[in-house]
Amino acid sequence: MDARKKRKDNIVMDGSEKCVNRDEEQHEKKEWDESSDSESVASSVDSAVEEMSSDYLETLLDEFSDDNDDDDDDWYPEVTPRKKKRSGLSSVSPSPAKSCRSGSPASVQSSKGKARKSSTRRSLPFSNNISEKKWRSVDEPDIEPTQPIFRPKNTPGPQLISTATCSPLQYFELFFSKSVLKTILENTNANGAMRQDGKKMPWEDITIKDLKSFIALVIYMGVLKCFSLTDYWKTSDLYSLPYPARIMTGKKFLTISRALHISDPKVDAENDKKRGTPEYDRLCKIKPLYQDIRDACRASFHPFQNIAIDERMVASKARNGLKQYMRNKPTRWGYKLFVLADSLCGYTWDFFIYEGKANVVESKGISYDSVMILANERLLGSGYKLFVDNFYTSPKLFRDLLRKKIWACGTVRSNRIGHSKTQAPRGNIRWFREEDLLFVEWKDKRDVLMCSTFHKAFNGDTIKRNVKGADGVWAPQEFPVPAAVLDYNKHMGGVDLSDALIGYYSVLHKTQRWYRTFFFHFVDIAVVNAFILHQQMAKMKNEKPMSQKAFREALVNELASPPPPVRATLTPYSHLPKYISGDSTSGRRRCKVCQNKTPVMCVTCEIPFCFVPKRDCFTKWHNPDSSSENEND
Repeated sequence: MDARKKRKDNIVMDGSEKCVNRDEEQHEKKEWDESSDSESVASSVDSAVEEMSSDYLETLLDEFSDDNDDDDDDWYPEVTPRKKKRSGLSSVSPSPAKSCRSGSPASVQSSKGKARKSSTRRSLPFSNNISEKKWRSVDEPDIEPTQPIFRPKNTPGPQLISTATCSPLQYFELFFSKSVLKTILENTNANGAMRQDGKKMPWEDITIKDLKSFIALVIYMGVLKCFSLTDYWKTSDLYSLPYPARIMTGKKFLTISRALHISDPKVDAENDKKRGTPEYDRLCKIKPLYQDIRDACRASFHPFQNIAIDERMVASKARNGLKQYMRNKPTRWGYKLFVLADSLCGYTWDFFIYEGKANVVESKGISYDSVMILANERLLGSGYKLFVDNFYTSPKLFRDLLRKKIWACGTVRSNRIGHSKTQAPRGNIRWFREEDLLFVEWKDKRDVLMCSTFHKAFNGDTIKRNVKGADGVWAPQEFPVPAAVLDYNKHMGGVDLSDALIGYYSVLHKTQRWYRTFFFHFVDIAVVNAFILHQQMAKMKNEKPMSQKAFREALVNELASPPPPVRATLTPYSHLPKYISGDSTSGRRRCKVCQNKTPVMCVTCEIPFCFVPKRDCFTKWHNPDSSSENEND
C-alpha cells in the first residue's frame, strides 16, 4: 500500500513539474500567431575550447530529439518536486515565470494530461499557413542576405594599454577595486559588530589586509580542494597544509566568513520593512557588489563580433525565493543568471540575476526581455552576430534585434514552425524565407531547424559523418550542411566555455547566507575574466600566457603577500629558549613553524617555538641550514 501511494505521489509530482506556464504561453502564441497572420516570420582558451568545439554539434543535435517526452520543459514553471495535495495533473504553479528549459524539442504526447494538450494546440501556430509547398529544396537558389557591417562602440578586446604589463593582482583589481573592497570591509565590520553586540567577546574590526588575505584563501581553496574548511588548518599527517595557517588562523577565517556582508546592514533593515510591497528589493544584500562587477566586466573588455546569450546556474539549495529548480540542467538547484559572453574567449561581458515573475503587462516574456537587456546596442555597437538556443528564438525578437542592427541566429523547435516528420535522406536541406528571416531544415541523425537573419540557405558546405554501409563497414561520408548550422556550432558555446573555466577551480562552498553564494560567484567571475584578459594581452604581445592554475596561484600569493620571514643566525647567548609563563603546563601559544601549541619561546625574538626532541622548531627557525643538512644526512 505504501509503495502504491508513493508511486502515485511521484506521478502527481511529475505532473506538477510539467504544468503549463500560461502567461508565457499566451505571449509566445501571440508572437508566433502575429507572424503567421501577416505571413512574415523574422585562440582558444585552455583545452576546453577544442573539446567543446568538437562535441558541440552533437549537443546541437540533441536539441532536436523527437523521441523525448520532455519537449516543452522550457515553457514549464520550475517547482520543487515535493509531495503536495493536488486535484489533478493539470494544476498550474502559482509562479509561472520560473521556467525550466530542456535541450530537446520533443513531440508532445496527448497522454500527459490537459496541460500537455493545450501545449500541443499552442505549439503549432504555423500549421495552417505553412504547407509543404512553401518549403523549397536546396536546388532552388536563395537570395544572399545583407551582411552586417561590424561597427563596435570600442575596439574589441581588452580595454587596456596594449604595451602595459600587468600582474594577476592588477587584472583582478579591475573587478575588485579598492573602493569595492572598502565598501565590503565597512559593511562586514558593521555586521560583525552588530552580531557580537552584547556578547562576551566584542567584535574586532578587520583591515583591508585581512580582507585580501581572506579572498586569497578563498581562491586558494578553489585550487586545492578539501572536504571541510577546517581541514585546511589540520596539522595531522594526512593534511599538514602550512600555507593557510601562515596567512591567517582558522578561527579568524571562519569569523570573517560568518560576518561577511556586502551591503549596509542599516539599508537591509529598511528594505526588510518593505517586504511584501513593490518597493521591496530582493537583491538588496548583494546590490553594491552586483552593480560594480557588471560595470567592471563591461568596462574592461569589449566583445568581438560573435557573441552568445545563455543561462547559467549557480549551485545552491538555500531556502530562498530566488532559487530555481531545473531538472534537465547539470546543476538542478540554484540561482539562474542570464549571461552574454564572447564566443571566442568566453569572457563574461554582462549578466543579470533572474528574480522571478516580472510585470506581465510590461514584460514580453523572459526569453525576449533577457536578450533585449543584455544585447544593448548603445553599449555594444552595431553589426554583432548573436547566437541563441531555442528558448530565445522568435520572429519578433529577431526582427527587433535587426532594427537595432544586431543580426541573430538560433535553433527553432520543430513543433513551432509546422515541421513535417516526412522521412528524408540524411543531408537533405530544405528552406523557406519570410522577408528578413530564413528558416532552414537539415536532416542529420536527427532533424535540425534553424532561424537566421544573416545566413543563406546553402553555400555548398559539407560535413563528414561515419556511415555504415550495406556491407556492415563504417566509412566516412560527406553530406551537405547549411552554413547556419556550422556557425551555430562554432559560436554558440561562449557561455558554456565561461562556465567550464569557472568550474575547473570554482571557489564556491556551502554557506548559511544566500548572498555569500553570490559573493563567491562574483569572485569566480572576476578571476576568470582577469585570466582571459591576461591571455588576450599575452596574445597581443606574442607571449606565452600562464595557465589558469598558475594564474590563480600567482594571484593568491599577491593577495596574501605575507612579509618574508626574518630568520636570525644562531650565535652564542643571543637566542635562547625560555618558558612563556614560567610553567610548562600553562600559557602555551602556537609555534611559529608547525602551529602546534608550545610553552617555549625565544628570549630575543619573543616568538613561540617547539623545543622537544621530536619537534625542534627552535633550531629549525634560527639555523635552517643545519636542519636541512640533518635531513640530507
